[in-house]
Amino acid sequence: MSQPTAGPPGRRGAPAPQNLNLHGAVDLSGLANRRPDGPASRPGASGPASGTTPSEGGDGLILEVSEANFAEVVQGSAEVPLILNITSARSDASAQLTPVLEKLTHEYAGRFRLAHIDADANPQIAQALQVQALPTVVAVLGGRPAPLFQGAYPEEQVRQVFDEVLRLAAQSGVTGTASVPDSDEPAPSEPELPPLHAEAMAAIERGDLDGAEDAYTRALKDNPGDSEAEAAREQVRLIRRAQQYDADTALAAAESAGPQDVDAQLAAADIEAASGQFGPAFDRLLAVIRATAGDEREHVRIRLVAFFGIAGPSHPEVARARKLLASALF
Repeated sequence: MSQPTAGPPGRRGAPAPQNLNLHGAVDLSGLANRRPDGPASRPGASGPASGTTPSEGGDGLILEVSEANFAEVVQGSAEVPLILNITSARSDASAQLTPVLEKLTHEYAGRFRLAHIDADANPQIAQALQVQALPTVVAVLGGRPAPLFQGAYPEEQVRQVFDEVLRLAAQSGVTGTASVPDSDEPAPSEPELPPLHAEAMAAIERGDLDGAEDAYTRALKDNPGDSEAEAAREQVRLIRRAQQYDADTALAAAESAGPQDVDAQLAAADIEAASGQFGPAFDRLLAVIRATAGDEREHVRIRLVAFFGIAGPSHPEVARARKLLASALF
């Protein structure tokens, strides 16, 4: 039975994902033993690809990845967060985004590695990641992938996304750093968690979801405006709900039911949100809101707003879904 747990790019103080399951969305396992006919690299790069081969920067932070070394590079995400940049020489947006990603990779001074993947030369990787547009950016923590965004995002927005990824990485215990050249400037440190947030995280690490929810509830009692505690508590609740379902069964039931079956659609949305697939979860609940009224609609609206909080305001799907929610309600 597949038991997903919550795994969006997290907020500080939010619970970390465990055994992240991107049901049917991303499967990296089939690439472990693949060997292509020859090395592939990002357009403009040269030299063979290997798990430790940097790009022109020469500092070990930026890697050129092919199907031959993909599994090795992903294994390194158990210690250092990994950002995958899937590109194509045919994509103008890829050429615009890549310098932004490389600039930020050096700015974050080893807190994550950046891996460039040429989708044209490495179609199996693109297929496994279900790439639908180029460029596509994916985070990998402990071998667990989570899609971030597609297209050429502005630098400040990319920075916000990376901040969320690093918060989740810290909560997941993926806190290693890649070696970088000596610098007089220290690497940025993760802010210390407030006491009740730290208590909640300790409870999550020992599997005590009730204790975690209680700690976040007390944090909200002390500070009703603590949006991070509210989002984290909702994520704990999401983890608990998702653990009750078999993912395949719940998704199949929702597919055959239709948007009027509120319970079936809520269960499926929990599966998707717990797997980090917030876009599909948002769209599913929006369809239910359009098809229902009264108390049922309000119940689904509350769940959707809770998902917005879990995903965080920088998630690229949240603004779109909020606009659609307003249209559906008014």
